[in-house]
Amino acid sequence: MSKPIVAIVGRPNVGKSTLFNALAGQRISIVKDTPGVTRDRIYTDITWLDKSFTMIDTGGIEMNTDDIILSSMRSQAETAIETADVIIFLVDVRQGLVDADYHVADMLRRSKKPIVLVVNKVDSFEKFMPDVYEFYNLGLGDPIPVSGASRLGLGDMLDEVVKHFDPAQLEEEEDDRPRIAIIGKPNVGKSSIINKLLGEERVIVSDIAGTTRDAIDTPVTRNGREYVFIDTAGLRRKNKIKEEIERFSIIRTVSAVERCDVAVLVIDASEGVTAQDATIAGIAHERGKGVIIAVNKWDKIEKNDKTMNKFTTEIRETLSYMPYAELVFISAETGQRLPRLFDLIDMVIESQTLRVQTGVLNEILTEAMAMKQPPSDKGKRLRIYYMTQVSVKPPTFVMFINDKELMHFSYTRYIENQVRNTFGFRGTPIRFIARERKEKDQ
Repeated sequence: MSKPIVAIVGRPNVGKSTLFNALAGQRISIVKDTPGVTRDRIYTDITWLDKSFTMIDTGGIEMNTDDIILSSMRSQAETAIETADVIIFLVDVRQGLVDADYHVADMLRRSKKPIVLVVNKVDSFEKFMPDVYEFYNLGLGDPIPVSGASRLGLGDMLDEVVKHFDPAQLEEEEDDRPRIAIIGKPNVGKSSIINKLLGEERVIVSDIAGTTRDAIDTPVTRNGREYVFIDTAGLRRKNKIKEEIERFSIIRTVSAVERCDVAVLVIDASEGVTAQDATIAGIAHERGKGVIIAVNKWDKIEKNDKTMNKFTTEIRETLSYMPYAELVFISAETGQRLPRLFDLIDMVIESQTLRVQTGVLNEILTEAMAMKQPPSDKGKRLRIYYMTQVSVKPPTFVMFINDKELMHFSYTRYIENQVRNTFGFRGTPIRFIARERKEKDQ
């Protein structure tokens, strides 16, 4: 099931980040009273009523500017608009309706996406409502008054937003083909990998970072099994500032990872693993997806008998939060080890959907506790009564215990390692949930 994506867009300094933070319930975006402070979009998952969606905060849209940063922010906002299912167009009641709002409105209309017009900074409905009516002139329907800073009117706004969600998107897709997202920084060879698998130039490839404009779904058949590959480069235009280029890839990644079963993180062997790679990998990890790390352009590296071990160590250290991820060294250009990629995908999907019987699981648990006693504090010892698996994708286990305070992270990791040693679960995160149960309930 993929979550709908909602983008907050508007010109600079109308309060997008303040509204975003109010909805996210925490201070995620930098808020400062200077146009252009939010230079890169930030995303968070939000649930309203019974509907979950991903919210994107974007940099402000300056329609006509020579400033490279502001121009880049506009490009990022355009990328967010292309990716979003619903757009919140935010305007400022205190500044009133200005020419730039008309320009942004025209741009949004061309996107053909559902638009919810929201008038921000309405701290007093009684005082500002006459000014809100002015925004009917944009021709985008009823303006909804809110105050991000005072958290007023947010419920009415979210009611309107969720009305535009496609019901089919909120339901489980019947398509049971494995969906593989090819993720990574721009220009690491994501499109080249898909082209090599297909044996034809279906996805545009260029040395210019960001030539893939949209996420593209490509069916690939191997040994009678069909897979759907999602390419996610997602840059709209060239940009000379490397930092800004890298930020474009995040929202495409969020969108594709929501829809995939397995994420293949492509790393450029000539660059090595970077902080940006860790950020992108973290998106898949947080969402409980299977992960394969594919080190591309391996044919371009001068090697000795220690090169692969050195690369492996470096990757494991940088991506230490996901030791379960499978690792493969490939070349999209020569086709080196690409068949191995399919074998790993099949294995990871099997791990993601593996179910373990409760009886077998508790045998492992009993043995694990005998080998290493649960922790204690002030004379009280942790007791784990039993464990059961409650879901797959990712495999999730509930442990019934006597006291959550005693369930240290390190002991949970120990139990996880014992489960992995027995059942594998290669390539997938596994989740553990602790639930208290008093001894008298036994």
